[in-house]
Amino acid sequence: MENEFNLSRRTALQRLGFGMGAIAASDLLASVQGRGLSDSPLSVRQPHFPAKAKRVIHLFMNGGPSQIDTFDPKPGLKKLDGQELPESVKKTLQPAQRNRVGEIWASPFEFSKHGESGLEISSLYPNVAKHADKLCVIRSMQSEIANHSPGLLMMNCGHPVLARPSIGSWVLYGLGTESEDLPGYVVLMPSGMPTAQSRNWTSSFLPGVYQGTHIETNGKGGEMIPHLHRDDIHTGTQRNLLRLTKSLNERHAANRPGDERLDSRIYSMELAFRMQSAATDAFDVTKEPEPVRESYGDTPVGRNLLMARRLVERGVRYVQCYHGAGQPWDSHSGLLPNHQRLAKESDQPIAALLGDLEARGMLEDTLVVWGGEMGRTSTIQKVAKKDVNRIGRDHHVDGFTVWMAGGGVKGGMAYGETDDFGLGVASNPVHVHDLHATMLHLLGFDHEKLTYRFSGRDFRLTDVHGSVVKDILA
Repeated sequence: MENEFNLSRRTALQRLGFGMGAIAASDLLASVQGRGLSDSPLSVRQPHFPAKAKRVIHLFMNGGPSQIDTFDPKPGLKKLDGQELPESVKKTLQPAQRNRVGEIWASPFEFSKHGESGLEISSLYPNVAKHADKLCVIRSMQSEIANHSPGLLMMNCGHPVLARPSIGSWVLYGLGTESEDLPGYVVLMPSGMPTAQSRNWTSSFLPGVYQGTHIETNGKGGEMIPHLHRDDIHTGTQRNLLRLTKSLNERHAANRPGDERLDSRIYSMELAFRMQSAATDAFDVTKEPEPVRESYGDTPVGRNLLMARRLVERGVRYVQCYHGAGQPWDSHSGLLPNHQRLAKESDQPIAALLGDLEARGMLEDTLVVWGGEMGRTSTIQKVAKKDVNRIGRDHHVDGFTVWMAGGGVKGGMAYGETDDFGLGVASNPVHVHDLHATMLHLLGFDHEKLTYRFSGRDFRLTDVHGSVVKDILA
Protein backbone atom coordinates (compact mmCIF):
# COMPACT_ATOMS: atom_id res chain seq x y z
CA MET A 1 0.00 0.00 0.00
CA GLU A 2 1.29 3.42 -0.94
CA ASN A 3 2.05 5.71 1.96
CA GLU A 4 1.86 9.50 1.94
CA PHE A 5 5.51 9.84 0.99
CA ASN A 6 5.64 7.56 -2.04
CA LEU A 7 2.20 8.38 -3.38
CA SER A 8 2.86 10.45 -6.48
CA ARG A 9 1.32 13.90 -6.76
CA ARG A 10 -0.26 13.00 -10.07
CA THR A 11 -1.84 9.85 -8.62
CA ALA A 12 -3.15 11.74 -5.63
CA LEU A 13 -4.67 14.43 -7.76
CA GLN A 14 -6.22 11.91 -10.12
CA ARG A 15 -7.76 9.99 -7.23
CA LEU A 16 -9.16 13.18 -5.78
CA GLY A 17 -10.52 14.24 -9.14
CA PHE A 18 -8.36 17.36 -9.50
CA GLY A 19 -6.90 18.45 -12.81
CA MET A 20 -3.64 20.23 -13.43
CA GLY A 21 -5.61 23.45 -13.48
CA ALA A 22 -6.00 23.15 -9.72
CA ILE A 23 -2.25 23.15 -9.30
CA ALA A 24 -2.14 26.40 -11.23
CA ALA A 25 -4.24 27.93 -8.47
CA SER A 26 -1.83 27.01 -5.71
CA ASP A 27 -0.43 30.49 -5.39
CA LEU A 28 -3.72 31.98 -4.26
CA LEU A 29 -3.34 30.64 -0.74
CA ALA A 30 0.35 31.54 -0.75
CA SER A 31 -0.43 35.13 -1.65
CA VAL A 32 -3.07 35.28 1.08
CA GLN A 33 -0.49 34.04 3.57
CA GLY A 34 1.90 36.78 2.53
CA ARG A 35 4.35 35.02 0.24
CA GLY A 36 5.46 37.61 -2.31
CA LEU A 37 7.70 37.84 -5.34
CA SER A 38 10.74 38.20 -3.07
CA ASP A 39 10.53 34.43 -2.41
CA SER A 40 10.38 33.47 -6.07
CA PRO A 41 13.20 32.57 -8.48
CA LEU A 42 12.27 35.73 -10.40
CA SER A 43 12.67 38.21 -7.58
CA VAL A 44 14.21 41.53 -8.59
CA ARG A 45 18.01 41.44 -8.46
CA GLN A 46 20.57 44.19 -8.84
CA PRO A 47 22.97 44.11 -11.80
CA HIS A 48 26.73 44.51 -11.55
CA PHE A 49 26.62 48.30 -11.85
CA PRO A 50 24.01 51.07 -12.27
CA ALA A 51 22.03 50.42 -15.44
CA LYS A 52 20.77 52.82 -18.10
CA ALA A 53 18.08 50.37 -19.26
CA LYS A 54 15.64 48.41 -17.13
CA ARG A 55 13.83 46.53 -19.87
CA VAL A 56 14.03 45.62 -23.57
CA ILE A 57 11.58 45.62 -26.47
CA HIS A 58 13.09 43.67 -29.35
CA LEU A 59 11.44 44.26 -32.73
CA PHE A 60 12.44 41.24 -34.79
CA MET A 61 12.07 41.61 -38.56
CA ASN A 62 12.50 37.89 -39.18
CA GLY A 63 13.68 36.89 -42.62
CA GLY A 64 16.34 39.55 -43.05
CA PRO A 65 15.45 43.09 -44.18
CA SER A 66 17.69 44.65 -46.82
CA GLN A 67 20.03 47.17 -45.21
CA ILE A 68 20.71 49.09 -48.43
CA ASP A 69 16.97 49.58 -48.91
CA THR A 70 16.23 50.75 -45.35
CA PHE A 71 18.98 52.33 -43.22
CA ASP A 72 22.29 52.02 -45.11
CA PRO A 73 22.28 54.27 -48.21
CA LYS A 74 24.59 53.36 -51.11
CA PRO A 75 24.07 56.10 -53.73
CA GLY A 76 27.25 55.06 -55.54
CA LEU A 77 25.54 51.86 -56.67
CA LYS A 78 23.40 53.84 -59.10
CA LYS A 79 26.44 54.24 -61.38
CA LEU A 80 27.11 50.50 -61.15
CA ASP A 81 23.52 49.36 -61.55
CA GLY A 82 23.28 46.34 -63.85
CA GLN A 83 27.02 45.61 -63.82
CA GLU A 84 28.65 42.38 -62.71
CA LEU A 85 30.10 42.28 -59.23
CA PRO A 86 33.91 42.34 -59.38
CA GLU A 87 35.52 38.95 -58.77
CA SER A 88 37.61 40.44 -55.97
CA VAL A 89 34.39 41.29 -54.12
CA LYS A 90 32.50 38.16 -55.12
CA LYS A 91 35.09 35.86 -53.58
CA THR A 92 34.61 37.52 -50.18
CA LEU A 93 31.01 36.30 -50.02
CA GLN A 94 30.04 33.09 -48.31
CA PRO A 95 30.12 30.13 -50.77
CA ALA A 96 26.34 29.71 -51.01
CA GLN A 97 25.87 33.39 -51.85
CA ARG A 98 28.89 33.48 -54.17
CA ASN A 99 27.31 30.83 -56.40
CA ARG A 100 23.99 32.67 -56.65
CA VAL A 101 25.16 36.25 -57.09
CA GLY A 102 23.84 38.23 -60.02
CA GLU A 103 24.09 41.83 -61.23
CA ILE A 104 24.42 44.85 -58.98
CA TRP A 105 21.03 46.37 -58.22
CA ALA A 106 20.90 49.89 -56.80
CA SER A 107 18.15 50.49 -54.29
CA PRO A 108 14.83 51.48 -55.90
CA PHE A 109 14.03 53.51 -52.76
CA GLU A 110 15.18 57.07 -52.14
CA PHE A 111 17.06 58.09 -49.02
CA SER A 112 16.87 61.50 -47.38
CA LYS A 113 18.25 63.19 -44.26
CA HIS A 114 16.09 63.54 -41.18
CA GLY A 115 16.14 65.31 -37.84
CA GLU A 116 18.79 67.63 -36.52
CA SER A 117 21.29 64.80 -36.92
CA GLY A 118 20.66 64.46 -40.65
CA LEU A 119 20.49 60.68 -40.33
CA GLU A 120 19.72 59.16 -43.73
CA ILE A 121 16.71 56.86 -43.83
CA SER A 122 14.87 55.22 -46.74
CA SER A 123 11.46 56.32 -47.98
CA LEU A 124 10.21 52.94 -46.73
CA TYR A 125 10.15 54.33 -43.18
CA PRO A 126 8.72 57.88 -43.28
CA ASN A 127 7.19 57.70 -39.79
CA VAL A 128 10.19 56.11 -38.12
CA ALA A 129 12.30 58.81 -39.83
CA LYS A 130 10.52 61.41 -37.72
CA HIS A 131 12.33 59.86 -34.74
CA ALA A 132 15.74 59.89 -36.45
CA ASP A 133 17.35 61.74 -33.56
CA LYS A 134 16.46 58.86 -31.24
CA LEU A 135 18.03 56.15 -33.41
CA CYS A 136 21.50 54.66 -33.12
CA VAL A 137 21.92 52.84 -36.44
CA ILE A 138 24.65 50.20 -36.49
CA ARG A 139 25.51 49.68 -40.17
CA SER A 140 28.41 47.29 -39.66
CA MET A 141 26.76 44.23 -38.13
CA GLN A 142 28.30 40.81 -38.74
CA SER A 143 27.03 37.34 -37.96
CA GLU A 144 28.10 33.75 -38.67
CA ILE A 145 26.05 31.71 -41.15
CA ALA A 146 23.94 33.21 -43.93
CA ASN A 147 20.88 31.08 -43.36
CA HIS A 148 17.73 31.59 -41.35
CA SER A 149 17.76 29.07 -38.50
CA PRO A 150 21.45 29.60 -37.65
CA GLY A 151 20.97 33.35 -38.04
CA LEU A 152 17.99 33.48 -35.72
CA LEU A 153 19.72 31.32 -33.11
CA MET A 154 22.84 33.47 -33.35
CA MET A 155 20.91 36.70 -32.89
CA ASN A 156 18.78 35.31 -30.06
CA CYS A 157 21.05 32.83 -28.30
CA GLY A 158 24.62 33.71 -29.27
CA HIS A 159 25.35 30.46 -31.08
CA PRO A 160 24.19 29.38 -34.57
CA VAL A 161 23.97 25.66 -33.85
CA LEU A 162 24.29 24.55 -30.23
CA ALA A 163 21.47 24.89 -27.72
CA ARG A 164 22.08 28.00 -25.65
CA PRO A 165 19.83 30.21 -23.48
CA SER A 166 18.31 33.15 -25.32
CA ILE A 167 19.24 36.71 -24.46
CA GLY A 168 15.81 37.27 -22.93
CA SER A 169 16.42 34.32 -20.61
CA TRP A 170 19.82 35.68 -19.61
CA VAL A 171 18.29 39.09 -18.86
CA LEU A 172 15.54 37.52 -16.77
CA TYR A 173 18.09 35.33 -14.96
CA GLY A 174 20.21 38.37 -14.19
CA LEU A 175 17.55 40.93 -13.27
CA GLY A 176 14.43 39.00 -12.32
CA THR A 177 11.11 40.62 -13.06
CA GLU A 178 9.15 43.52 -11.62
CA SER A 179 5.83 41.81 -12.31
CA GLU A 180 4.36 39.21 -9.95
CA ASP A 181 1.46 38.39 -12.23
CA LEU A 182 2.95 38.18 -15.72
CA PRO A 183 5.82 36.25 -17.29
CA GLY A 184 9.08 38.20 -17.17
CA TYR A 185 9.92 37.33 -20.78
CA VAL A 186 7.18 37.42 -23.41
CA VAL A 187 7.33 36.64 -27.14
CA LEU A 188 4.52 38.10 -29.26
CA MET A 189 3.54 36.91 -32.72
CA PRO A 190 0.29 37.40 -34.60
CA SER A 191 0.21 33.66 -35.38
CA GLY A 192 2.50 30.74 -36.13
CA MET A 193 6.19 30.43 -35.32
CA PRO A 194 9.43 31.89 -36.70
CA THR A 195 12.13 29.73 -38.23
CA ALA A 196 13.93 27.74 -35.48
CA GLN A 197 10.67 27.98 -33.55
CA SER A 198 10.79 27.86 -29.73
CA ARG A 199 14.57 27.49 -29.69
CA ASN A 200 14.62 31.27 -30.22
CA TRP A 201 13.35 31.92 -26.69
CA THR A 202 14.60 28.82 -24.91
CA SER A 203 16.17 28.89 -21.46
CA SER A 204 18.22 25.82 -22.45
CA PHE A 205 20.25 24.81 -19.40
CA LEU A 206 19.05 27.76 -17.33
CA PRO A 207 16.08 26.88 -15.09
CA GLY A 208 12.81 26.70 -16.98
CA VAL A 209 11.32 29.76 -15.24
CA TYR A 210 13.57 31.91 -17.43
CA GLN A 211 12.18 30.64 -20.72
CA GLY A 212 10.19 33.02 -22.90
CA THR A 213 6.40 32.73 -22.97
CA HIS A 214 5.20 32.57 -26.57
CA ILE A 215 1.79 34.12 -27.20
CA GLU A 216 -0.07 34.15 -30.51
CA THR A 217 -1.96 37.40 -30.35
CA ASN A 218 -4.38 36.39 -33.11
CA GLY A 219 -5.41 33.31 -31.15
CA LYS A 220 -7.86 30.88 -32.66
CA GLY A 221 -11.44 31.45 -31.68
CA GLY A 222 -10.55 34.82 -30.20
CA GLU A 223 -8.67 33.16 -27.33
CA MET A 224 -5.19 34.68 -27.12
CA ILE A 225 -3.99 32.49 -24.25
CA PRO A 226 -5.74 29.09 -24.39
CA HIS A 227 -7.24 27.71 -21.17
CA LEU A 228 -6.41 30.83 -19.18
CA HIS A 229 -9.75 30.89 -17.39
CA ARG A 230 -11.60 28.13 -15.56
CA ASP A 231 -15.36 28.19 -15.93
CA ASP A 232 -15.85 24.72 -14.43
CA ILE A 233 -15.11 25.55 -10.83
CA HIS A 234 -16.40 28.03 -8.25
CA THR A 235 -13.88 30.43 -6.74
CA GLY A 236 -14.56 29.15 -3.22
CA THR A 237 -14.08 25.56 -4.29
CA GLN A 238 -10.86 26.46 -6.07
CA ARG A 239 -9.67 28.11 -2.87
CA ASN A 240 -10.22 24.85 -0.96
CA LEU A 241 -8.55 22.74 -3.62
CA LEU A 242 -5.45 24.87 -3.64
CA ARG A 243 -4.91 24.32 0.08
CA LEU A 244 -4.38 20.62 -0.55
CA THR A 245 -2.42 21.29 -3.71
CA LYS A 246 -0.06 23.65 -1.93
CA SER A 247 0.54 21.08 0.77
CA LEU A 248 1.31 18.38 -1.82
CA ASN A 249 3.61 20.74 -3.70
CA GLU A 250 5.58 21.57 -0.59
CA ARG A 251 5.86 17.93 0.54
CA HIS A 252 6.90 16.79 -2.92
CA ALA A 253 9.51 19.56 -3.18
CA ALA A 254 10.86 18.90 0.31
CA ASN A 255 11.79 15.36 -0.70
CA ARG A 256 13.56 16.62 -3.80
CA PRO A 257 15.68 19.61 -2.75
CA GLY A 258 17.49 21.42 -5.53
CA ASP A 259 15.27 20.01 -8.29
CA GLU A 260 15.14 23.09 -10.53
CA ARG A 261 12.78 21.42 -13.00
CA LEU A 262 10.25 20.78 -10.26
CA ASP A 263 10.64 24.28 -8.84
CA SER A 264 10.16 25.74 -12.34
CA ARG A 265 7.00 23.71 -12.91
CA ILE A 266 5.50 24.70 -9.60
CA TYR A 267 6.32 28.36 -10.16
CA SER A 268 4.92 28.27 -13.71
CA MET A 269 1.67 26.73 -12.49
CA GLU A 270 1.36 29.36 -9.78
CA LEU A 271 2.03 32.08 -12.33
CA ALA A 272 -0.69 30.62 -14.55
CA PHE A 273 -3.22 31.25 -11.80
CA ARG A 274 -2.13 34.83 -11.24
CA MET A 275 -2.30 35.45 -14.98
CA GLN A 276 -6.03 34.72 -15.00
CA SER A 277 -6.69 38.33 -14.15
CA ALA A 278 -3.41 40.11 -14.95
CA ALA A 279 -3.02 38.83 -18.51
CA THR A 280 -6.62 39.62 -19.36
CA ASP A 281 -5.93 43.23 -18.46
CA ALA A 282 -2.45 43.54 -19.98
CA PHE A 283 -3.39 42.21 -23.40
CA ASP A 284 -6.65 44.12 -23.70
CA VAL A 285 -5.63 47.05 -25.87
CA THR A 286 -9.22 48.31 -25.99
CA LYS A 287 -8.54 49.80 -22.56
CA GLU A 288 -6.19 52.28 -24.20
CA PRO A 289 -7.58 55.70 -25.21
CA GLU A 290 -8.72 55.77 -28.82
CA PRO A 291 -6.01 58.26 -29.94
CA VAL A 292 -3.33 55.88 -28.63
CA ARG A 293 -4.85 52.91 -30.46
CA GLU A 294 -5.13 54.94 -33.63
CA SER A 295 -1.49 55.97 -33.43
CA TYR A 296 -0.38 52.33 -33.42
CA GLY A 297 -2.99 51.23 -35.93
CA ASP A 298 -5.55 48.45 -35.69
CA THR A 299 -3.29 45.86 -37.36
CA PRO A 300 -1.50 42.73 -36.10
CA VAL A 301 1.82 44.60 -35.82
CA GLY A 302 0.19 47.67 -34.31
CA ARG A 303 -1.64 45.69 -31.64
CA ASN A 304 1.47 43.69 -30.80
CA LEU A 305 3.62 46.77 -30.28
CA LEU A 306 0.92 48.38 -28.14
CA MET A 307 0.78 45.17 -26.09
CA ALA A 308 4.56 45.32 -25.77
CA ARG A 309 4.35 48.80 -24.27
CA ARG A 310 1.58 47.68 -21.89
CA LEU A 311 3.67 44.68 -20.80
CA VAL A 312 6.88 46.59 -20.05
CA GLU A 313 4.77 49.20 -18.28
CA ARG A 314 3.61 46.39 -15.97
CA GLY A 315 7.13 45.21 -15.17
CA VAL A 316 7.81 42.61 -17.86
CA ARG A 317 11.55 42.60 -18.42
CA TYR A 318 11.99 41.46 -22.04
CA VAL A 319 9.39 41.57 -24.82
CA GLN A 320 10.15 40.33 -28.29
CA CYS A 321 7.82 41.13 -31.18
CA TYR A 322 8.22 39.07 -34.34
CA HIS A 323 6.82 40.60 -37.51
CA GLY A 324 5.08 37.38 -38.50
CA ALA A 325 5.36 33.63 -38.86
CA GLY A 326 8.23 32.05 -40.75
CA GLN A 327 10.51 34.55 -42.45
CA PRO A 328 8.36 37.32 -43.99
CA TRP A 329 11.28 39.64 -44.84
CA ASP A 330 13.05 36.92 -46.84
CA SER A 331 12.77 38.57 -50.27
CA HIS A 332 14.65 36.36 -52.71
CA SER A 333 12.19 37.63 -55.30
CA GLY A 334 9.72 40.48 -55.33
CA LEU A 335 11.77 42.55 -52.91
CA LEU A 336 10.30 45.86 -54.01
CA PRO A 337 6.61 45.01 -53.35
CA ASN A 338 7.45 42.79 -50.36
CA HIS A 339 9.56 45.39 -48.55
CA GLN A 340 7.01 48.08 -49.35
CA ARG A 341 4.25 46.02 -47.78
CA LEU A 342 6.26 44.93 -44.75
CA ALA A 343 7.62 48.40 -44.07
CA LYS A 344 4.12 49.83 -44.33
CA GLU A 345 2.92 47.26 -41.79
CA SER A 346 5.66 48.17 -39.30
CA ASP A 347 6.46 51.85 -39.92
CA GLN A 348 3.51 53.48 -38.16
CA PRO A 349 3.49 51.08 -35.16
CA ILE A 350 7.25 51.45 -34.54
CA ALA A 351 7.02 55.23 -34.72
CA ALA A 352 4.04 55.14 -32.36
CA LEU A 353 5.95 52.95 -29.91
CA LEU A 354 8.94 55.31 -29.83
CA GLY A 355 6.72 58.35 -29.37
CA ASP A 356 4.55 56.65 -26.77
CA LEU A 357 7.51 55.50 -24.68
CA GLU A 358 9.00 58.98 -24.82
CA ALA A 359 5.73 60.64 -23.82
CA ARG A 360 5.45 58.35 -20.80
CA GLY A 361 9.03 58.98 -19.72
CA MET A 362 9.91 55.34 -20.39
CA LEU A 363 12.20 55.59 -23.41
CA GLU A 364 15.22 56.64 -21.38
CA ASP A 365 15.24 53.32 -19.52
CA THR A 366 13.67 51.09 -22.17
CA LEU A 367 16.02 49.73 -24.83
CA VAL A 368 14.31 49.27 -28.20
CA VAL A 369 16.14 47.06 -30.71
CA TRP A 370 15.19 46.68 -34.40
CA GLY A 371 16.61 44.23 -36.91
CA GLY A 372 16.55 40.75 -38.37
CA GLU A 373 18.87 37.78 -38.29
CA MET A 374 20.78 39.03 -41.33
CA GLY A 375 20.73 41.53 -44.17
CA ARG A 376 20.72 41.13 -47.94
CA THR A 377 23.12 41.49 -50.83
CA SER A 378 23.31 44.54 -53.09
CA THR A 379 23.04 42.21 -56.06
CA ILE A 380 20.12 40.35 -57.52
CA GLN A 381 19.99 36.60 -57.55
CA LYS A 382 20.62 34.87 -60.87
CA VAL A 383 17.45 35.91 -62.65
CA ALA A 384 16.90 37.98 -65.75
CA LYS A 385 16.34 41.62 -64.82
CA LYS A 386 13.13 42.11 -66.75
CA ASP A 387 10.41 42.86 -64.24
CA VAL A 388 11.59 45.04 -61.34
CA ASN A 389 8.75 43.72 -59.18
CA ARG A 390 10.17 40.18 -59.41
CA ILE A 391 13.78 40.97 -58.52
CA GLY A 392 15.09 39.83 -55.13
CA ARG A 393 18.24 39.84 -53.04
CA ASP A 394 20.08 36.99 -51.34
CA HIS A 395 21.04 36.49 -47.67
CA HIS A 396 23.99 38.44 -46.28
CA VAL A 397 25.71 38.43 -42.86
CA ASP A 398 28.98 40.28 -43.50
CA GLY A 399 27.62 43.81 -43.22
CA PHE A 400 24.00 44.48 -42.27
CA THR A 401 22.02 46.87 -40.07
CA VAL A 402 20.48 46.87 -36.61
CA TRP A 403 19.31 49.98 -34.81
CA MET A 404 18.68 50.74 -31.16
CA ALA A 405 16.87 53.57 -29.38
CA GLY A 406 16.49 54.69 -25.78
CA GLY A 407 17.98 52.78 -22.88
CA GLY A 408 21.25 54.68 -22.75
CA VAL A 409 22.36 54.71 -26.39
CA LYS A 410 23.22 57.85 -28.35
CA GLY A 411 20.50 58.98 -30.71
CA GLY A 412 20.79 60.50 -34.16
CA MET A 413 23.91 58.62 -35.15
CA ALA A 414 25.15 55.93 -37.52
CA TYR A 415 27.93 53.70 -36.29
CA GLY A 416 30.21 51.76 -38.60
CA GLU A 417 29.96 51.58 -42.36
CA THR A 418 29.93 49.06 -45.14
CA ASP A 419 32.03 49.23 -48.29
CA ASP A 420 30.94 50.86 -51.54
CA PHE A 421 29.05 47.71 -52.54
CA GLY A 422 27.24 47.38 -49.20
CA LEU A 423 28.68 43.90 -48.78
CA GLY A 424 31.72 44.14 -46.52
CA VAL A 425 32.45 46.17 -43.38
CA ALA A 426 34.68 49.17 -44.05
CA SER A 427 34.92 50.45 -40.46
CA ASN A 428 33.96 49.58 -36.89
CA PRO A 429 32.69 46.02 -37.29
CA VAL A 430 30.10 44.93 -34.72
CA HIS A 431 29.63 41.20 -34.30
CA VAL A 432 26.45 39.81 -32.78
CA HIS A 433 28.52 38.98 -29.69
CA ASP A 434 29.42 42.68 -29.44
CA LEU A 435 25.77 43.65 -29.77
CA HIS A 436 24.85 41.27 -26.96
CA ALA A 437 27.71 42.52 -24.78
CA THR A 438 26.51 46.09 -25.33
CA MET A 439 22.88 45.27 -24.57
CA LEU A 440 23.88 43.57 -21.32
CA HIS A 441 26.11 46.54 -20.45
CA LEU A 442 23.17 48.91 -20.87
CA LEU A 443 21.22 46.66 -18.49
CA GLY A 444 24.01 46.93 -15.93
CA PHE A 445 25.94 43.71 -16.57
CA ASP A 446 29.53 42.84 -17.29
CA HIS A 447 28.87 40.22 -19.98
CA GLU A 448 31.92 38.26 -18.87
CA LYS A 449 30.57 37.93 -15.32
CA LEU A 450 26.92 37.09 -16.04
CA THR A 451 27.52 33.34 -16.03
CA TYR A 452 25.80 30.06 -15.18
CA ARG A 453 27.63 26.89 -14.28
CA PHE A 454 26.53 23.90 -16.33
CA SER A 455 28.21 20.61 -17.17
CA GLY A 456 31.40 21.57 -15.41
CA ARG A 457 32.01 25.00 -16.91
CA ASP A 458 30.75 28.56 -16.66
CA PHE A 459 28.65 29.62 -19.64
CA ARG A 460 27.72 33.12 -20.73
CA LEU A 461 25.68 34.63 -23.55
CA THR A 462 28.75 35.87 -25.43
CA ASP A 463 30.71 32.62 -24.94
CA VAL A 464 34.40 33.68 -25.05
CA HIS A 465 33.80 36.66 -27.34
CA GLY A 466 32.23 40.10 -27.34
CA SER A 467 33.23 43.68 -26.62
CA VAL A 468 31.02 46.55 -25.52
CA VAL A 469 30.61 49.15 -28.29
CA LYS A 470 31.45 52.11 -26.06
CA ASP A 471 31.16 54.76 -28.78
CA ILE A 472 27.38 54.39 -28.95
CA LEU A 473 26.79 54.77 -25.22
CA ALA A 474 25.18 58.02 -24.11
